[in-house]
Amino acid sequence: MVNKEEPSLQDVPRTVSVASLLSEGDELEEDLHYYEDIPNGIWDDVGLRSPSLSSIPAPEVPLNPMEGPPWTSTPSTPVIKVGWLDKNPPQGPHISYTARSYIYQKRWVRLDSDYLRYFDSDKDAYSKRFIPVSSISRVSGVSDQKFEVITHNRTFVFRAESDAERKDWMQALQQAVEEQQGRARLSKASPLEPHCPGIPDHTGSLELRGVKSKLYVVVAGDKVLLYKNLEEYQMGIGITFIDMSVGNVKDSDRRSFDLTTPYRIFSFSAESELEKAEWLEAMQGAIAEALSTMDVAEQIWVDASNRLCADCGAPHPDWASINLCLVICKRCAGEHRWLGPSVSKVRSLKMDRKVWTEDLIELFHHLGNESGKRFWAANVPPSEALHPSSSPEDRRHHLEAKYREGKYRRYHRFFGKQEELDKALCVAVTTTDLEETQALLGCGAAINCFSGDPAAPTPLAVARQAGQRLQMEFLRNNQTSEMPRLDPVSIVEKHYSVIQPTVSHSGFLFKTASVAKPLQERRAREEFSRRWCVLSDGVLSYYENERAVVPNGEIRASEIVCLAIPPSDTHGFDSTFEVYTETERMYLFASESPDLAREWVKCIAKAFVPPHAEELLCRDFERLGRLSYKAGLSLQRTQEGWFALAGSELRAVFEDSPSEEALQLRKLQELSIEGDKEVLVLVERGRTLYIQGERKLDFSGWLGAIQKAAASSGDTLSEQQLGDSDIPVIVYRCIDYITQCGLTSEGIYRKCGQTSKTQRVLENLRRDARSVRLKEGEQHVDDVSSALKRFLRDLPDGLFTRTQRCAWLDTAAIENEEEKISRYQELLGLLPPVNRATAKALISHLYCVQCFSETNQMNTHNLAIVFGPTLFQTDGQDYKAGRVVEDLIDHYVRVFNVDEQELRKQREEITAIVKMRVAGSASGTQHAGDFICTVYLEKKATETEQHVKIPASMTAQELTMEILDRRNVRIKEKDYWTCFEVSEREEAERPLHYTEKVLPILHSLGTDSHLVVKKYLAMEAMLMYLASKVGDTKHGMMKFREDRSLLGLGLSTGSFHDRYFMLNGSCLRLFKEIRNLKQHGGGLENSHKPEKEWPIKSLKVYLGVKKKLRPPTCWGLTVVHETEKHERQQWYLCCDTQMELREWFATFFLVQHGGTVWPSEPSRVVRPVPESRLGSVSLIPLRGSENEMRRSVAAFTSDLLSAQSPP
Repeated sequence: MVNKEEPSLQDVPRTVSVASLLSEGDELEEDLHYYEDIPNGIWDDVGLRSPSLSSIPAPEVPLNPMEGPPWTSTPSTPVIKVGWLDKNPPQGPHISYTARSYIYQKRWVRLDSDYLRYFDSDKDAYSKRFIPVSSISRVSGVSDQKFEVITHNRTFVFRAESDAERKDWMQALQQAVEEQQGRARLSKASPLEPHCPGIPDHTGSLELRGVKSKLYVVVAGDKVLLYKNLEEYQMGIGITFIDMSVGNVKDSDRRSFDLTTPYRIFSFSAESELEKAEWLEAMQGAIAEALSTMDVAEQIWVDASNRLCADCGAPHPDWASINLCLVICKRCAGEHRWLGPSVSKVRSLKMDRKVWTEDLIELFHHLGNESGKRFWAANVPPSEALHPSSSPEDRRHHLEAKYREGKYRRYHRFFGKQEELDKALCVAVTTTDLEETQALLGCGAAINCFSGDPAAPTPLAVARQAGQRLQMEFLRNNQTSEMPRLDPVSIVEKHYSVIQPTVSHSGFLFKTASVAKPLQERRAREEFSRRWCVLSDGVLSYYENERAVVPNGEIRASEIVCLAIPPSDTHGFDSTFEVYTETERMYLFASESPDLAREWVKCIAKAFVPPHAEELLCRDFERLGRLSYKAGLSLQRTQEGWFALAGSELRAVFEDSPSEEALQLRKLQELSIEGDKEVLVLVERGRTLYIQGERKLDFSGWLGAIQKAAASSGDTLSEQQLGDSDIPVIVYRCIDYITQCGLTSEGIYRKCGQTSKTQRVLENLRRDARSVRLKEGEQHVDDVSSALKRFLRDLPDGLFTRTQRCAWLDTAAIENEEEKISRYQELLGLLPPVNRATAKALISHLYCVQCFSETNQMNTHNLAIVFGPTLFQTDGQDYKAGRVVEDLIDHYVRVFNVDEQELRKQREEITAIVKMRVAGSASGTQHAGDFICTVYLEKKATETEQHVKIPASMTAQELTMEILDRRNVRIKEKDYWTCFEVSEREEAERPLHYTEKVLPILHSLGTDSHLVVKKYLAMEAMLMYLASKVGDTKHGMMKFREDRSLLGLGLSTGSFHDRYFMLNGSCLRLFKEIRNLKQHGGGLENSHKPEKEWPIKSLKVYLGVKKKLRPPTCWGLTVVHETEKHERQQWYLCCDTQMELREWFATFFLVQHGGTVWPSEPSRVVRPVPESRLGSVSLIPLRGSENEMRRSVAAFTSDLLSAQSPP
């Protein structure tokens, strides 16, 4: 029965007595005058301040805030009846008849299936009182349109407008009570707390600003509930509740905090800072609960056994142990965490969404609580069973016996026979019998036992070979699990190994309240509290003082995930350290003494770092902890490693490595962040490491610390980002650019660049030289040369160091040539490694520059005049500085011990560079005449490189045949040798069409690209597909992702999306969805306008998608489109199968090249053999790796004429 017509508030007469947080009857029960000093409208003026629009952002909330239910997190609870009623105070024995009979107030009353609530008005967000329907014993009518709602302890009297209205209300209430009782019988609800929606997360008394007496506050699920006192909480009769989906908690001062909603601000005060911190943590948990998703939980709860906690039977468990495959409640989850991740890996069904893959969810359907209880709880005596109301101590004792000791498990027939257990496990993983695998592991089978097959040595490998993906998922989740092992001689005696040695330490520390977000502000000394701290038995406890018996709080070592040491000036104490836990809390500690702080850090680290990673503790660190990672290009399995950051070095102990490895962060080739700051990508030469953030709090600290460590940390050479040869990247970038573009520039290094442009180049290089790419046309050589000189001049210690500067200058005065060179070599050996490498690279470059002095007018003497004062920072006051530079250039080969092979390589590369630029200048273009490049056979390696002169007319087929001729490679039948353009940065390659001209491709290659000739293994399958294909069109679905450059499609750059594509002879079209495909003129045509269209001739299609984009399949295409304005756009496509990929690429190949993919009769092209030498100099590559480019910045030997005047 629902009252559809609700009178407006203005039409209802109201009698107002005292408006307070408490109901009018409660005021009478204690003292009619007790609350008279509280002003009328307290909800708006004192206890509940209206939030300011300028300070509180208004979230999206329902138009009617009362449409939600009071207790549950479900979207809505059906309303049975609403309307205006006169309300009499609750009846008690000491209230007079007069007061009971004549004090009535108008109240807006709302009844749903769970609660009867009443409000001051129909516009109010928060009730005056709520009464659980489950606590109503009966409803009876009395005279004068009145009726009584009688609970176990109280009687509430209401008066309706008429007898008919009273009858409707009574019937609605009686029906709600009957339905509630029926539901209770069906669910077999516990009679202990019929009014309680679940076990509360936190309870206690708090002061509410504007209210004299304390209120009893309860945090349960995603709600905060207010009660007058503990007695009323136990009766279930409350004041109001606050839905935390629209709530926010804010710390205000030492003991106070604000709970902000769009309607009111609740200002609470706790007894102490510690108590306040606990309340903040509980309420922030309620917010997380309110904002969590139910998608995974609903899938897991499909199985009836998973709807009750596997340990205590509590309904709707929303946590799980993913290695035990059990669904558990929040209270049991806390005790599972106490057992440690080696016993139980606890994850939330609502918040840890990324953990729940399709395989893991399916695994819980096959195992889950039903199978888990059959094994782990097969022998639980009724007296030892847990219940939803069991105490934390009982839970901990029971769960330790159950999962750590295996006390109640069902024993396998092979129990105690290790060899038989291991053999049975290797057999079980090849089947779908997951319960057998669970029983074998739970009874002691070794998860990494040898299977007897070298090709599949472990059970995981056997399961993979058998294609049993659920078995693989279960085994992966238990790779690091410690299963209980019982003594086969005496089943009664149980034992298990303890990983960590006991670490003990005690003393006074200063600490602040724990926080759930990174500290942005400095904490003053006054904000720290002195606490007696004790580290013992894997628990760090802190007490009010050394005499206290009960700790204020504790941190379990098994829950610590990170330990960080901020810089000394971060907070009010010089010596501080931070402890991060799995529960997303950060604890800040401080000490008066640096030595004491260091000792505490050492002890805490020993307590939570496993023995196999203790090598990380041998040296000082700034940050230490465990992180998830994926190594190399294999993204199939997430592993857990231990990391320590010290200076610019990140040391790690990986899961599959017996010892620590070091990553030099300043030598990284790439450092980037993917996926909304959830994956840190570190690329060094030879491998890629993906570090993933499972916990935002400590991972954000890791991100900032690693980024800072990888950047240039100062002005000295050793503090710069470095290349492989210890040369600062900033120096290498400038030298490389001038070698490529400025060797013949007149007055190079003597002319100064524009001050503003020079400053801009230098600032960009100082900020992140690794990401800077200097390009001709964008930066002038004089600007770059001036930036290099300014960088060297501004070095605090100089290139030759302050301590050795005088010795270098004195050496210039030595007359004996041999003695002088020997002395220079000695001084060079005394330089720091980075200075020594930089000096060699710079002098090598200057030696090269002076070789072209007839063109650039910069001979050795002129270069010495420029660089002497720069390198020795003498401002031209000492002529010896120039003499030193001149000597080093003249005697470069002997001073730096340059061998003949290195010198020849440098000479060849510089010769090719100058020849190309001279030819380009003569024709008025940058790249004219024959181009000399390196082409590799089958793979990129020194022994496979071939240096080839590329005329303008050479095709890809001619280049391929020439490389094969040089290496005497015979072409067999169905050998499809092809020239590929390979992009190392994009991890993609493009087979060139046999008619494509090679020279334009070489002009567009970057330094990270090269050409390689190899067999195209997919060509035969492509030709067979095209032979059977009718027409030159193709259409279908592919997964699509834009590059960071905008294509105007409005798609997220972070993921792939399904899109429909149509390819024909003229263009490629993209459609958001399939609509009305119809047969038209022999081909398929779409009746609606495409979302995007590209001319087919302007596209370059590459095979492959770079791994760090996380493509959904391994069959991908990288497509590059260059517009008429030479703007480059790039996107990625993924196919579902390899055959589909070949079909799309074959069709692209076909339509882009006039219907031919491969010559009908491939033959060797007869053409003049190109001259492979220039005089006595072999042709060398113009493009290659960074090391090859760096080696090109070298001087010539005595044969300067051939370099200056190439034939």
